[in-house]
Amino acid sequence: MGQSHLAKYLNLALVIAFPVAWFAPLLRTGLLPQWQMPSWLGGSTLFAPDTITVVSGLQKLWETDVFLAIAVTFFALVAPMLKCLGMALIHFNLLSSATQPAITIMGKLAMADIFILALYIVIAKGIGVGQIDVAWGLYLFTAAVIVSLSVSLIEKRDQRAARIIPKQ
Repeated sequence: MGQSHLAKYLNLALVIAFPVAWFAPLLRTGLLPQWQMPSWLGGSTLFAPDTITVVSGLQKLWETDVFLAIAVTFFALVAPMLKCLGMALIHFNLLSSATQPAITIMGKLAMADIFILALYIVIAKGIGVGQIDVAWGLYLFTAAVIVSLSVSLIEKRDQRAARIIPKQ
């Protein structure tokens, strides 16, 4: 399978992976470690951690700061999906490749979500209060962003190669 075909199908996989990553658990947080009471005391779980997903984080943000929520929603959800869908349409010849510059800009905007997550972790760990455990969704989300970046790099390389060696 050629690299352009690889990019085509990796990008198509991102159309599924990104929405899954938005609802997957990214982090589990709590002020104190989770503690299970002995059965003779009722067996309840105390200090159960909150599970944070991209969507649950955005829901909380909508409650506190609508302007920031709009910006984060665009950078974390809309921009990556528009980039992936736009690239898929180009790959399957359903959209003109003249739209490539706009899709490239969407890809650059979509990288802001990693910065936001990193900032959240640094702030929470830096204050030294509570506990943060990374969940599998953070790895999926990070992998999706890295695959998206890889698809962009493959596309850029293929475009340069096409300009150097004209098709006959």
